[in-house]
Amino acid sequence: MKKYLSALLAVCMMLTAFCLPAMAYEYTFDGEDGGTFGEPTSDTTIYIIVSDDTNIDRSKTAAVIPPAFGSPTSYTLDAGEYLTPNLIEQNRQYDAGTNTSTGATVMPPSMLPATQDPFTVTDASNYAAAGYTEVTSDLYYQGGHLGTLSIPAIGLTVKVYQGTDKNALAKGAGHFTETSVWGGNVAIAGHNRGVNNHFGKIHTLNVGDTITYETKLGKRSYEVFSVSKIAVDNGTVLNDSAENILTLVTCVMDQPQYRWCVQAKATA
Repeated sequence: MKKYLSALLAVCMMLTAFCLPAMAYEYTFDGEDGGTFGEPTSDTTIYIIVSDDTNIDRSKTAAVIPPAFGSPTSYTLDAGEYLTPNLIEQNRQYDAGTNTSTGATVMPPSMLPATQDPFTVTDASNYAAAGYTEVTSDLYYQGGHLGTLSIPAIGLTVKVYQGTDKNALAKGAGHFTETSVWGGNVAIAGHNRGVNNHFGKIHTLNVGDTITYETKLGKRSYEVFSVSKIAVDNGTVLNDSAENILTLVTCVMDQPQYRWCVQAKATA
């Protein structure tokens, strides 16, 4: 009987303990003062102070296409190509000196007819300040070409035909009909792939490499001063020039929105 009463007492004590409310126990949590989370910003006023001059071009004219990831200039400040180079040329302030797009010397508007713009000139007869030689029938060789282009650095020798259509480029390189054939800016195009990939390596040329161009008017040597990738609609490289320069243009493989452009200045 005594054992029974002891067991019953033990059971009652256990039941009493289980019936106590949870609030009877005290819980203590230790933590760092101030918490470890940042304050929310959704309801915090953020003040931005702009110290730059407000007269800054932030339109699409100033937009730049960043360099390709991993390229030599990918981490260079302000590197890249303009998204709309044609708009930049339209908004340019013209001064006598060097055209930063082509490296060629151009004349200020005062030396042009009132309706002409040195970056959009297409009628060479109205641009007397720049060098220009018109293509005439007596300048063609018996084979139908206008001249011969030689670039020793890439092992290239190719005949140059009038026009840049598929028929001309199927035979060799093609002369841009709107440009000069001898004096001033002589612009030539060529394929960069296929059987007639004559210009497939022009983007590997270095500044200082020599190019030779021979026509019935003479033989002239040029020295490369610019190798660049330009937008497909950048026509400024075809503009007339007061200096004798040679402009070579070809496609960029798998990048139809761009063109490789090599420019060289006459040395002799």
